[in-house]
Amino acid sequence: MTARRPAPTPARPPTARKRAAEPAAAQTSTERIVDSITTAIVERRLMPGTKLGEQKLADIFKVSRTLVRQALNQLSRDKLVTLTPARGAFVATPSVEEARQVFEVRNLIESALVQRLAQSITPAQVAELRTHLRDERNAVQRTDVSGRTRLLADFHVVLARMFGNETLADLVADLLSRSSLISLMYQSAHSAEASYAEHVAIVDALEKRDARAALRLMNEHLEHVEQNLRLHPRVPDLAEALGSVNATGGLA
Repeated sequence: MTARRPAPTPARPPTARKRAAEPAAAQTSTERIVDSITTAIVERRLMPGTKLGEQKLADIFKVSRTLVRQALNQLSRDKLVTLTPARGAFVATPSVEEARQVFEVRNLIESALVQRLAQSITPAQVAELRTHLRDERNAVQRTDVSGRTRLLADFHVVLARMFGNETLADLVADLLSRSSLISLMYQSAHSAEASYAEHVAIVDALEKRDARAALRLMNEHLEHVEQNLRLHPRVPDLAEALGSVNATGGLA
């Protein structure tokens, strides 16, 4: 366990890691596409089964199809996109069994995470979590769907980053991205208010350094999410999901 690290930035999808072999300009464009698609998935704007046409993406981001193909390959390696010969790329459609496996891994990792964090958390880290909870509450009260979805997911990554272990934080962020896909396809309308309240209870237990309560509350929180799983696919328009682009091709 290490001392508190500098305050984390909002969770950056692990899919956006740089690849040193690429030229800087191509690297930046590829990351922009990967980040945009991943964020659209996490914020529930891009649904499982959505076709990701290379030419349409090239037009949206104002890049070549080669760069789009690189981004799709990266997303495929991260299990967020499925590449099908002769059919193209689609947002992944996880099976029920895969969904259960992802939540099982999350439970194993995040249960251990809160148990250990309860033993070492500092007042400054508690204050950081309280600030995050305030942002969650404000987004819930504003009915800011994309904002609250991102913040509710980021809560778990913020916890992971408090160990100063970026590998752990990247792993949790990756699982959160896959969980978002699973939620889009299988989860009924889950109360954002309930998730926020459960996060508050977890932080209360951490502040008291009550490892047993933190473990129980995290287990219950993940179980509540998993219990709401049911088949519910929807497929929206690709350009609408990714949002408008500005004159330079970046997301507005």
